[in-house]
Amino acid sequence: MSPHKTFLRERIASALLLAALLVASSAVRQSAQAKGTAQTTRHAPAPTSLRLYIFDCGKLKIADTTVYGFTPSQVAAAEMAVPCFLIAHPKGTLMWDTGVIPDSAVTPGKGVTKAAPASVNPSMATVIQPLKAQLAEVGYAPADITYLALSHCHWDHTANANDFAGATWLVRQQERDAMFAQPPAFARCLTPETFSALQKSKTVILKDDEYDVFGDGTVILKSAPGHTPGHQVLFLKLPKTGLIVLSGDLYHYPEERAQHQVPKTDFNREQTAASRASIEAFLKKTGAQLWIQHDLTANAKLKKAPAYYD
Repeated sequence: MSPHKTFLRERIASALLLAALLVASSAVRQSAQAKGTAQTTRHAPAPTSLRLYIFDCGKLKIADTTVYGFTPSQVAAAEMAVPCFLIAHPKGTLMWDTGVIPDSAVTPGKGVTKAAPASVNPSMATVIQPLKAQLAEVGYAPADITYLALSHCHWDHTANANDFAGATWLVRQQERDAMFAQPPAFARCLTPETFSALQKSKTVILKDDEYDVFGDGTVILKSAPGHTPGHQVLFLKLPKTGLIVLSGDLYHYPEERAQHQVPKTDFNREQTAASRASIEAFLKKTGAQLWIQHDLTANAKLKKAPAYYD
């Protein structure tokens, strides 16, 4: 065979090998993409009993703890945790509080730090992981959420509320009025852009002191006004963990609870004191634990999603 024909044959063989490799590489990429899509769109099956997932939705660095009645040295941890919670029930799901910085501003793995809105006690918020990514890790998307309930309308609890506008919103009339009144009825609902979509959500206005979300006594919203006009806490009856009350901002620091200090910036401090007395009586009667959501030390000890309490 002539050298020219040998050269051509080798070139053709090389081209065919390269084409085969490209086809194989494309198939691998398509397979990986398909798997990735399947992972992001997978949906968790309904649990057979109540579950509580806790998500890390950030941290607050508080510049002035005297607002809460303490100097920095008088509290065990001046920083505050910002958790979000998903309650998974055999009949549906409830999202409780939605974080301090919208997911759209968070770079996964790198995070972001932002200052509090003007007129709020000076503080800096830091978030590392988006809420929706953490939800997806346990098999849920905003579209899977049956109910949304916010403890109250402050910026560090409503950041991703708009993402859950497709859920049924459980809210007290006083809080809803404060959130959407023009001019604002309560000046500290300062980030309406984070919850504006809720104005058109399917909404249940809670009129009684207690609202049984799933009708079986395991998930109950309890009125606790004072911090804001329609502030509420959440009672859970978990089959193994037992009875828990998620505090919202009924307290921020455990020292507030121990020393009966009411923040200077509460909407109605007398109402806060009365709500605290009512919830403390409920805790004593039922033996439920109170989980102070902003308590950095206590929150650090809680297991985070994808683990859960049942």
